[in-house]
Amino acid sequence: MSAKTGAILLAEDDENDVFFMRRALRKAEIKLPLHVVCNGQEAMDYLSGTGKFGDRDHYPLPSLLLLDLKMPFADGFDVLRWIHSQSSLKEIPAVVLTSSSEERDRKKAKDLGAKGYFVKPPTTEMIQEIMQFVDGHGQNAATPA
Repeated sequence: MSAKTGAILLAEDDENDVFFMRRALRKAEIKLPLHVVCNGQEAMDYLSGTGKFGDRDHYPLPSLLLLDLKMPFADGFDVLRWIHSQSSLKEIPAVVLTSSSEERDRKKAKDLGAKGYFVKPPTTEMIQEIMQFVDGHGQNAATPA
């Protein structure tokens, strides 16, 4: 999936972190539309196109999923587990963007298929590095999961 055809889905329950992400994307000159969901269940609903996310014209499959780990209803690990079980979604790069710098969280995210793991807050440089996953160059990124 090309970075030019999709959108970015941000699963984040903290409005301040959403603000910082929007600012970092703008500073990095990323033009992809940003769709925000505020919990893990909404992320899964968006990705599966169910409920209010059924219209793919308004809610296109993302080229990138940015995923917080600590969210209500279903956490980021639950979302990663679910994506891993969905063959149609495995190609969407999921990148963890969290406040946890714990090595066990990093390892668990990698084991569940996360392509990258970054600690908040997002910076312009971090966003540029994350976008390499969308373009298929993530194997050489400096902060892989």
